[in-house]
This record gives sequence, structure tokens and C-alpha cells, in this order.
Amino acid sequence: MIILAYSLVCLIFGTTFLAIKIGVDAGAPPFFSAGLRFFAAGAVLLLWMCWKRKASFSLLLRKETALTGLALTFGTFAALYWAEQYVSSGLAAVLSATGPMMILLLQTFLLRQKASSLSLAGCLIGFTGVLLLVLPSLSLDVSPLWFAGCAVVLIGECAYASGTLYTRTVTARHPDVHPIALNAAQMICGGALMLLLSVFTERPSAGFLLSWPAAGSFLYLTVIGSMVGHSLYYWLIAKTDPVFPSTWLYVSPPIAVGVGILFYGETVSWITLLGVITIIGGTMLVNAGALKQLLAKLITSPSIKRRFAGSAVIGQGFRMHQKVNNED
Repeated sequence: MIILAYSLVCLIFGTTFLAIKIGVDAGAPPFFSAGLRFFAAGAVLLLWMCWKRKASFSLLLRKETALTGLALTFGTFAALYWAEQYVSSGLAAVLSATGPMMILLLQTFLLRQKASSLSLAGCLIGFTGVLLLVLPSLSLDVSPLWFAGCAVVLIGECAYASGTLYTRTVTARHPDVHPIALNAAQMICGGALMLLLSVFTERPSAGFLLSWPAAGSFLYLTVIGSMVGHSLYYWLIAKTDPVFPSTWLYVSPPIAVGVGILFYGETVSWITLLGVITIIGGTMLVNAGALKQLLAKLITSPSIKRRFAGSAVIGQGFRMHQKVNNED
């Protein structure tokens, strides 16, 4: 069940970038559609948690919820939705994979936590990958908005990193509150902020839902992306640990690039592919310590030991059967 849930998380998060791109290209106002998506998904999840008596509406009145929603949902996805007007979904996904590097930089320079030389090398390699992604377009006649889109995605990842670090503090302060309830409340706050931003920067209207591509994108992102994907993600955290589910960041960018090429006609050069590999490699180096701990836990887990023991017993029985047949 854990492997199935993890596979679904990687697949869902890998395809949401293309779903955002389809909706924006179909005329969905970026801030309004993003705000409506997260507000609706958060409201349904919070109502469900309250009905199960695992949360209360007072979560919406807490300062921590508003700050988390400001960084984790508003800052990250307002930037992503706006940027995907000008960059491909695959490029947006790969640039978003720099989130763990942003977390490391914030921990090192703001929180004064010492980083390993391997993690710092991963940051340098990841930054090189970002440059490789940009290089193919330096010789082309691209709009300055393309470069602005790339920069805005990276700024959004800074907000994601800040929100992630702050979320650890919030969950430690409120260990009795279910993570899904905390996530639902922060999505409502972040979605409300994006709706407010839409009032001042766009002409918000639900008319975009009359277009099949925009409506399909909105429904997929709300139900599959936010409600199912994030719920599975938090379920995995509860059943395993925070490290294992977060490794979707290494799997989803290639999925996003491939889906964009196959189903939306997005193009990619060999330098861009090299940039993708470099960024993912840098991200894995940044998290090398956590990945080692994860592998050690998986190897020493009781279920894995039982499987190896079962395989050994079957192998021993097979060898004994062969020996008896040879003697006959």
C-alpha cells in the first residue's frame, strides 16, 4: 500500500504542472483559478476533518495557519501559476525541484545551521543545472517575460522553503492536530490571499470554467492534485517518515518533462536534458544524509527482513528439492 501511495504521489505531482499550463493557456486567470482551487480543496478537507472530530474551525483563526498559508500556498503557487504563462510545464517542474536547495541555503545563512560539504556541493551542482536550462534560450529571440517566469518560479521556491521550515515549527507546537487538518487550514488561508490578489490584478470570473480545457484542469488540480495528492502525501508522512515522501522531488520532474513533450508538444534540447539531470543530481546530494538514513531504515525494517527471510527459505527449499532429484 505504501509503494502504491508513493507511486501515485509522484505521478500526481508530476502531472499537475501540465494541468496548470493547460488551464492558464485556456484563459483561466492565474491567481483566481489558483486561489479558487486551494480554497475549495482546503474547505472540503477541513469540513471532512471537523465532521470526523479531528479538527475545529478555530484553526483558521491561528496566526501560524495564516503565516504557513502565506508562504507555502500563496507564495509558492501564485508564483508558479503566473510563471507558467511564459515557461513550459516541464521547465517549471525542474526549477521547482530546487526547493530542497533553497531550504538548505535558508538553514545555512539565516538559521546558522552548519551544512555538510556534500550538501554545499549539491547546491553548486544544482545551480549549474539551472544555468544549463537557461542557456539554450540565450541565443534565441525569447521574450523577457520568459526570463522573468524562470526567476519568479525560483522566488516561489524560496517561499516554499520558508513555509516548509516554518511548518516544522507549527507541527511541533500542535502535535495533537492532524497534519491533514493543518494542511487544509493553510490551503484555505493561502487560497483566500490569492483570491484577494486576483481582485486587484485581474478580472476574476468563473466564466473560465465554461471552457472544457480550463474546467478539466481546475477539477483535476482541485480533486486529484490538492485533495488526493496532498492527503496521500501526509498519509505517507504518518506511515513512514518525512524523508521518504519528499523524494517525489527527484521523480516528478522527469515525469513532468515527459508528459509535456508527449501530450502538449513541448520541446526539449539535449542541453535542457543535461540541466534536468544536473538539478536532480544536485538535489540528491543536498539530501544525501537524509537519503542514507532512509535506506538504512528500509533495509532494517521488519517487513523487508521478513521478505528476505522468506526468499531465503524458498531458495533453500528449492536447492534441497534439486538435491533430492539428483540423488534419485
